[in-house]
Amino acid sequence: MRRKPGTLLDLEQAICASAAALRRNGSEEFYGYELARQLADDSARKLLTAYGTLYRALGRLESMGLLRSRREDPRIAARENRPGRRLYTLTAAGETAAREAALALRQKAQRRPRRRVAPA
Repeated sequence: MRRKPGTLLDLEQAICASAAALRRNGSEEFYGYELARQLADDSARKLLTAYGTLYRALGRLESMGLLRSRREDPRIAARENRPGRRLYTLTAAGETAAREAALALRQKAQRRPRRRVAPA
């Protein structure tokens, strides 16, 4: 399936929206597992089929300029006795994409016809 240039997949839109939510909650930077938990809390749970799916989408968003990443200081990871993390930051273009995705989702929900319940 080919996508039109400049369009985001549903998972990519959900990632931008979740990253914006994390930013509003005080997390300027986030890592993959933290984002996966945020996606699970949101309605985007069904979009995340595997963590590999998430990291490929994060890479695509970074190449589009919607996210920026950096490696965590290895001393922090060593001090906490865990592997190092890649930390992501939502860019201004990513913020715009998150707002547009939220607007498109609201418009889509308004257009969806309500189902009528058949009498028993």
